[in-house]
Amino acid sequence: SANQRKGRCGRLADGICIRLYSEQDFVSRPEFTDPEIQRTNLAAVILQMLNLRLGHIEKFPFIDAPDFKMIRDGYKLLEELGAVDARGKLTSDGRKLARLPVDPRIGRMVLAGSENNSLQELLVIASALSVQDPRERPADKQQAADEKHRRFWDEQSDFVAYVNLWNYYELQRQQLSQNQLRKLGQREFLSFLKMREWREIHHQLTVACRQ
Repeated sequence: SANQRKGRCGRLADGICIRLYSEQDFVSRPEFTDPEIQRTNLAAVILQMLNLRLGHIEKFPFIDAPDFKMIRDGYKLLEELGAVDARGKLTSDGRKLARLPVDPRIGRMVLAGSENNSLQELLVIASALSVQDPRERPADKQQAADEKHRRFWDEQSDFVAYVNLWNYYELQRQQLSQNQLRKLGQREFLSFLKMREWREIHHQLTVACRQ
């Protein structure tokens, strides 16, 4: 990847590439990025494998097998979430989490919301945390963006700000055409595409919860 970036320096004429690390550091790096399954938390993978009864992840014939420590950390997280028991067996909550189209940690928030009569708000928050923040802050208009977003802020919780934004945008969505909604987003520094993605995840979670 670094060599590919270096090529950008000489696209139109000879250029100079300055790397902010030593040559020894560069030479010692692997030629390619490690496969994603070897560098991310495996909790979601383990959860789905258990739910689909694909056997022990340690014995699964991955093309690039993950490190045992990553597998252990994944099981530990699932146990903390109550998705598996001390023997690594799927629990009732684990089966519910496997049906939610989000990271297990966020899915556990949804289950807690259901248990504490706050599912409506938790669905909004959980889906918001599963996408990029739709609130935009252009470098040359940060103050103007902050002023537009300030009305959604809550002194006690950043999460409540998501709920406030959701309620406002849903009201506008029901009253405006799609073109008007895009223009509203431009005026108020809200990404139309990210808001739509937020709604899609929210819909998927809502359907899963009903089921």
